[in-house]
Amino acid sequence: MIKQIAHIGIAVRSLADHLTFYRDVLGLPLQAMEEVPEQKVRVAMFKVGEATIELLEPLSPDSPIASFLEKRGEGLHHVAYESDDIVAEIAHLQQHGVRMLDQVPRRGAHDTEIAFIHPSSSGKVLTEICQHRGESHEH
Repeated sequence: MIKQIAHIGIAVRSLADHLTFYRDVLGLPLQAMEEVPEQKVRVAMFKVGEATIELLEPLSPDSPIASFLEKRGEGLHHVAYESDDIVAEIAHLQQHGVRMLDQVPRRGAHDTEIAFIHPSSSGKVLTEICQHRGESHEH
């Protein structure tokens, strides 16, 4: 079941160019910075209320974020929802005809499992479902 908005992902060419705005100007606490080699991305997470802003910087030219930046430039990349059972959530979405980019969860940043919904099924918004590792997949 979806519990809350987990984070909003924003694609940027350089984390360094944006850290000052989010940390110093907006005053959002920097929670963590991390590289996710599987996704070819470096992320910076800023806490805002119960949710997080996730800045995404490509680690290489063949990163999905690099491709996004080439096509669309910097800006909103995705909205992520937290689930208490990502496997059941994927099955539920598929039963309702939702087109999934990920049929099974994969590793995400900050010790999460993630799966993306194709934008064609979610109002042209790339949508991520995430669950913190170690939380049960059982009902």
